[in-house]
Amino acid sequence: MTTHETLPEPGGAFGAFAEFVLGDPAIPEPVLQAAGLYILDLIGVAASATRLEVGRIARDHAVRHWAAGEGAPSARLLFDGRRASLPGAGFALATQIDNLDAHDGWQPSLGHAGAALFPALAAFAEDAPDLTGREALAAMVVGYETAYRAALALHATVEDYHTSGAWNGIGCAAIGARLRGASPEILRHALGIAEYHAPRSQMMREIANPSMMHDGTGFGAPTGIYALLIAEDGFLGAPAALVEFADAAFAWESLGADWLTMQQYIKPYPICRWAHAPIDAALGLRATHGIAPQEIAGVEIATFGYSAALNCDVPTSTSNAQYSLAWPVACALVRGRVGTEEVLEGSFGDAGLRAMLGRISVSVDPEIDALFPARRAARVTLTLRDGRVLESGLTDASGGPDPQMTRDEVVAKYRAFAGPVLGEARTTEIEQAVLEMNGDGRFAEVMALLVDAPKA
Repeated sequence: MTTHETLPEPGGAFGAFAEFVLGDPAIPEPVLQAAGLYILDLIGVAASATRLEVGRIARDHAVRHWAAGEGAPSARLLFDGRRASLPGAGFALATQIDNLDAHDGWQPSLGHAGAALFPALAAFAEDAPDLTGREALAAMVVGYETAYRAALALHATVEDYHTSGAWNGIGCAAIGARLRGASPEILRHALGIAEYHAPRSQMMREIANPSMMHDGTGFGAPTGIYALLIAEDGFLGAPAALVEFADAAFAWESLGADWLTMQQYIKPYPICRWAHAPIDAALGLRATHGIAPQEIAGVEIATFGYSAALNCDVPTSTSNAQYSLAWPVACALVRGRVGTEEVLEGSFGDAGLRAMLGRISVSVDPEIDALFPARRAARVTLTLRDGRVLESGLTDASGGPDPQMTRDEVVAKYRAFAGPVLGEARTTEIEQAVLEMNGDGRFAEVMALLVDAPKA
């Protein structure tokens, strides 16, 4: 990326971008409706993630160390109720969602925006009590369109493969600027601050050593929130290269015309997206042929390079399980499902899963590797003890973008993730409120349903 381009005045795409973020972009109704489904899905993931130790750590830490100062805005922590500063609330929720790898993403970005954007929306909304549901949806769309274009610019102009936190905070700053009525000048400085201080963390280092840092989003979200707040105080930032520099211009040419929000996928499983095609292939073979686990002598997974780099041993932590390839395929073949329970420590001692894991081998298929990142594909071959060989054929990861999850499928996933934690009545109440957001009702009414901690 160009590093020394001098821009005394706003350059590149900034003028049109500022009008899009701060003005009244003509967002098509289907795009707003899609944003509502993404929010519902993110809420389900956040609820299920309350079961993770990392979520408790993040919430406790935010209350103790990211508290709001006197006179500063604060926000309630979702599924908790305690208060923290806006960046602190963003940190807690983004960390919680990010550490249950079941949220939305856009394939060309090699990552995820919603896990940062919804925490930013929830935090800023606490200081905007009159925000309508429709306005909240529009802000979410603005965040998606911003974050994913920043991702395109970053991946095209730097060599390292960075986590989503390196770019999704820019979308958080855009959401804050929109909701708080910032000027173009404040928006410009906020973008520059968010980009400059974003965690340029290397994704493959985390893949090799899974931790609670996950996809960098836990620090990407508060960086974007904080950038807007400090820009409001007069703190100046350098121009955001991912928006204003000449070599990033291509990423913004379709802003307001080509809606990237509509091109996302929603993960059916709380596992790195790179493992989804093998999971789908294994589940398909199991369902089609009615195979019992004890009939399987061997499992061969042919996939792309990044997928093959995922862990293939017995997981040692929930983070390790979510960055696994062989483990979720074993779960698919033995249990016929890959849900939150399968990535929690209580499953790691399952003798049947461990036995199946030992029968799995992985290889990189050059033809499949060439399809990445446009497609996430794989083949699974089962050798049975009676000598039969069953092949899945080339299988693409489900959940989108082609085909997209239907509304009913998204709702069913939300219920599966939220229901066991929140109970049927509360799960249904939240679902109805979110799906009716596209109107003049206050977004605060939705948020009120998300504050209380799950009952033990």
